[in-house]
Amino acid sequence: MASSVDKYRVTSAPAQKKSFKFIFLSLFFLLLIVCGEHLSRNFLLPTLATRVDGSSPAIASSAFSLLQKLDEQLCRALGCVNRPVSDFAAWKITSVTLLPENARESLKNPSNQSVLQVGIQNRLAIAVLFPNLEISLTDAEESEIKKIQLTPQEWLPTAWQDSHPDFLRQGAPAGEIFSSALPISLPQNAAGYRVRIFYTEK
Repeated sequence: MASSVDKYRVTSAPAQKKSFKFIFLSLFFLLLIVCGEHLSRNFLLPTLATRVDGSSPAIASSAFSLLQKLDEQLCRALGCVNRPVSDFAAWKITSVTLLPENARESLKNPSNQSVLQVGIQNRLAIAVLFPNLEISLTDAEESEIKKIQLTPQEWLPTAWQDSHPDFLRQGAPAGEIFSSALPISLPQNAAGYRVRIFYTEK
């Protein structure tokens, strides 16, 4: 009877050793993944960020939401430095209207003053640095006759800037839409316009 018990103990010891080894390795790799996410978060989050305008698959949005919750917990425990990124693909011009809508009609105004209404959205599920805005005025043949470049301080609504004094460092919140009314002076031969966003090279 004793010999059979000894035999059982001999055969069960290696199995327990393998089990402990598996658990230890699993915990080690889990810790490695968590630390890796925390250390590379400023690269990882912008790379994996989904869009809030419905163009990203639902499963991807759910997975990224879980990743953000994990990241928030790690930041509370370990501390984080948030660095919004410059991402041209994050931005979408939702609306552009030149008042009056036909640029030629504004020429009836002696000062040739008009107002460009622009709607711009940060489509990513993370904060993104504000871009510059460029307005190109064209003639009847669509040749560029005037270019106007505006910094974020120049095109963002003043009220929004006042309520977000650190907006240049913190960036645009996820999904936020900004509507601006920009007064511009039109050349006499202005007949059309184009609007684009861009980042300056550092």
